[in-house]
Amino acid sequence: MPAHFITFEGGEGVGKTTQISLLAERLKSELGVESVMTREPGGSARAEQLRELILSGAAEQYGPFAEAVLFNMARADHIAELIAPSLKAGKTVICDRFMDSTRVYQGVSGDLPSDIVLGLEQVAVGKTIPDLTLVLDIDAKTAMERAGARRGSEEADRFEKEALDIQAARRRAFRKLPETYPDRCVLINARGKEAAVSERVWKAVSERLYPDTAAIVPDAMAQLDQAVAELVSTEAES
Repeated sequence: MPAHFITFEGGEGVGKTTQISLLAERLKSELGVESVMTREPGGSARAEQLRELILSGAAEQYGPFAEAVLFNMARADHIAELIAPSLKAGKTVICDRFMDSTRVYQGVSGDLPSDIVLGLEQVAVGKTIPDLTLVLDIDAKTAMERAGARRGSEEADRFEKEALDIQAARRRAFRKLPETYPDRCVLINARGKEAAVSERVWKAVSERLYPDTAAIVPDAMAQLDQAVAELVSTEAES
């Protein structure tokens, strides 16, 4: 199986972490695909240090440009230290957020001009573009309720603390990604049970990245059904 780079995107509280774990488990159990789970900002030692700086809100006072620079500094190190070596070793990489989050959070939501956002991105990312981006989508109010329940008594981070109208604007921006990049991005309805969302994720991943395997599974099930029917028929005749 070829190694793939898969990213999960969406607003706060949409369930990315849970779905990444479920996808990694299913890739291993059903296809034998080894995967590396990671996140942004973070994923490497230096990037994790920058994560603490960003999410603490310490860089907020310097504006979206400073945050975009920090995100891309972390991203460049993340790619060099973890993502690129893992892909080279034949392991699929599944990442919680990547370049699209910077486009939405600092670009659309932060009003940072797109040429600046894309310029920084080009320097940091280069050719390490995801093969597939799954955009988990749910209304902002429900998402923030989920984020609050997950957080418990802990203080909201730099981005979780922002108002509902800002979260809603980010949701709209994320929803546009599959329209703008249909070959790379797929919108996933994140409402409902975790298992139901996982099935939607699996359908997108198998159809986009493993089409031969996706086609084989129904054939195998049909053959199994036929074998069972023949066995039942033989036993009935005897």
